[in-house]
Amino acid sequence: MNISLPADTFGADATVPEDELDLAGIHPIFAKAPQSVSFNKLRKRLIRQVRQAITDFDMLKGQKRWLVGLSGGKDSFGLLAILLDLKWRGLLPVELIACNLDQGQPNFPKHILPEYLTAIGVEHRIEYRDTYSIVKEKVPSGGTYCSLCSRLRRGNLYRIAREEGCEALVLGHHREDILETFFMNFFHGGRLSAMPAKLLNDEKDLFVLRPLAYAAEDDMARFAQAMEFPIIPCDLCGSQDGLQRNAMKEMLAGIEQKMPGRKDAMLRALGHVDASHLLDPKLFDFSALQTSKDS
Repeated sequence: MNISLPADTFGADATVPEDELDLAGIHPIFAKAPQSVSFNKLRKRLIRQVRQAITDFDMLKGQKRWLVGLSGGKDSFGLLAILLDLKWRGLLPVELIACNLDQGQPNFPKHILPEYLTAIGVEHRIEYRDTYSIVKEKVPSGGTYCSLCSRLRRGNLYRIAREEGCEALVLGHHREDILETFFMNFFHGGRLSAMPAKLLNDEKDLFVLRPLAYAAEDDMARFAQAMEFPIIPCDLCGSQDGLQRNAMKEMLAGIEQKMPGRKDAMLRALGHVDASHLLDPKLFDFSALQTSKDS
């Protein structure tokens, strides 16, 4: 069923300058997508933002094959669709393989992702690793599973990327994920650090890429709804993200409601760092400053 949405549903176009894309001709993942002007506007904006992130952070340098992490959530589905769209148009010269790690959560619907990926003709790998039992054993009763679960998942995805001959693991983190991480580190970690769009792993043999770095979570949610992705909930294990991240999400939503556009301003600020106006002598040599009288 196609969804017809109001013309102003998706907000203003992205500010990144880019020629308008011709959306004629589609990858099979878009076969049942809405044909409305509003949906095409959203789709173009997301394409522009992903292309801009790929360019800004030089994500394609030396890359031939990407492992795309597919959790079954709205963001990873959206990321896969946009990357397939770009590849379909000859704008993304890398091979893509989608990968879901079944971590053994209770009631996980094992059939959904392989059936969907097979239907749209996407190369994929579904891997089963019961990390859920490990998390249950290690985390005290009433604790939050997400942090340990994420670390175990990442380690397995690195292994799979190597086995599949991929140079990068590509994840679906978006603008809000980056901002929430920044403020968690700011308020609770005492450091200025966010979630990078491009990261080299500790072993220095794989990149971690986040092409949705400029994309808004609201846009990803609307995109997923319109595309009717077979979403798998992230709370199958009964655990939710920690209270700290939820607090940051609520804080950012409140700021955006009172002062629209602040999230974009915050994201721009992360890309315009003036080390001489901060307090870290490891980043800026304050001892080298001298007046004209000293020279």
